[in-house]
Amino acid sequence: MSDIEAAFEDGPAFVPYLAAGDPEIDASQRYVEALAAGGADVIELGLPFSEPIAEGPTIQSAIVRSLEGGMTVDDYFEFVDSLDVDVPVVCMTYYNLIYQYEDDEPQGGSEGQKGPAPFVRKAKEVGIDGFVVPDLPAEEADPLRTACDEAGLDLIFIVAPTTNEERLDRLVSLSSGYVYVQARLGVTGAREDVSERTTASLDRLAGYDLPKAVGFGIKSGEQARDIVAGGADGIIVGSALVDVVADGYESDEPVAETADRLEALCRELKQGAVAGAQDRPTPERT
Repeated sequence: MSDIEAAFEDGPAFVPYLAAGDPEIDASQRYVEALAAGGADVIELGLPFSEPIAEGPTIQSAIVRSLEGGMTVDDYFEFVDSLDVDVPVVCMTYYNLIYQYEDDEPQGGSEGQKGPAPFVRKAKEVGIDGFVVPDLPAEEADPLRTACDEAGLDLIFIVAPTTNEERLDRLVSLSSGYVYVQARLGVTGAREDVSERTTASLDRLAGYDLPKAVGFGIKSGEQARDIVAGGADGIIVGSALVDVVADGYESDEPVAETADRLEALCRELKQGAVAGAQDRPTPERT
């Protein structure tokens, strides 16, 4: 069992997301460490890409701030390497960055390699435990899946409410660590309500052994509670946390105060998830 999958063993897992380097390196490092202090079981850390097709305006703005601050793939690896967190880290990025990556320090004097294999090797070296790649089709996933298997890292796929049964089987068979369950159609972004599609999506996945973590739209402890009570093994929260970072940046709030607000929201979300597990019906004895 991988470290990521093990994070779901002792109750519902809280998986927060931030974009690395938002709004700048030092502040971002403090914010990511606040996620861990607030109860994160796994951290999804965005590697910014200029065309983030799965993201809504909130996370797109975070990516722009990070890129304008100079974040690169090499900077991202250095950033992860310098983090002081004791939970698994998942790299969330887009396949073009992985496909185009070139190892400028080849092993054994050989020529540099390009693509998933050197990217995954470098990721493992700096402490990354897995990947979410929203634009990676299942039909083109074999090179990255193979590289992850060779390195002992997880590759996590997103399952949408409209994913048909045949494709669902394929995506889950390619996944390890957990399955990212998209709670609603559309792009990322905090919402006031919990989509009715969430329960239906979880019901479709009930027969699969991997943990199911629900994302897209969660912003409060009450929503986290409802989703876990409905059968989720974990929650993924991004936009609500990025909103805190953006608010601190736009108001010129001290980094320490923004970090404290992030930690407080994380605690609320984690407590909501735990309460949701306690709300689940007790199975009847036969």
